[in-house]
Amino acid sequence: MVDRDPDKTRQALLFAAFTEINQNGFQAASLNNILKETAVTKGALYHHFPSKLELGYAVVDELIWGNVKESWVTPLIDVDNIIDALLSMIDRSIEYRNEDNICFGCPLNNLAQEMSPIDEGFRERINHIFDQWRAAITDGLIEGQANSIVKKTISAEASAYFIVAAIEGATSLAKNAKSVDVLRTSLQGLKEHIQTLRK
Repeated sequence: MVDRDPDKTRQALLFAAFTEINQNGFQAASLNNILKETAVTKGALYHHFPSKLELGYAVVDELIWGNVKESWVTPLIDVDNIIDALLSMIDRSIEYRNEDNICFGCPLNNLAQEMSPIDEGFRERINHIFDQWRAAITDGLIEGQANSIVKKTISAEASAYFIVAAIEGATSLAKNAKSVDVLRTSLQGLKEHIQTLRK
């Protein structure tokens, strides 16, 4: 990396770390691979991130949360129809997947499985993201109930938990199967369930 701009260096390190962690897990992630990918010195890396743990936290706080917010939270703010919005978001998530990236699963869920049991800093950050995602769906469903779009008989909170769990579960099944078809079929079941929430 010839660019000496500190912000660009930091961003390059973050994106390289994200890729390394997503492909190999946090514990097996190699700082040497990240340095090689970015052509950054070890001193520059530690200037921005004093430890591998701090680098991992930054990946969660900035990149993974940013992606979840952009893909699953922000699109639910002030939507006219929460059901249609959820169905559209699920379709977009399927379109993003292909045979080259399906094997890596969901970066958020991967770290939840790997790091939540052994590091409280990761667990708290990951839990915050799941909470924000679930809350956005809950709020949208409650608003949908108030606007006679969603059945009043359903629990918005329970439905939101189920939707997030189903998306993450479908992604895990597809990751293990290395199959976009598994993802598509699993999420079709979720879409059919979401349709039943309509009033």
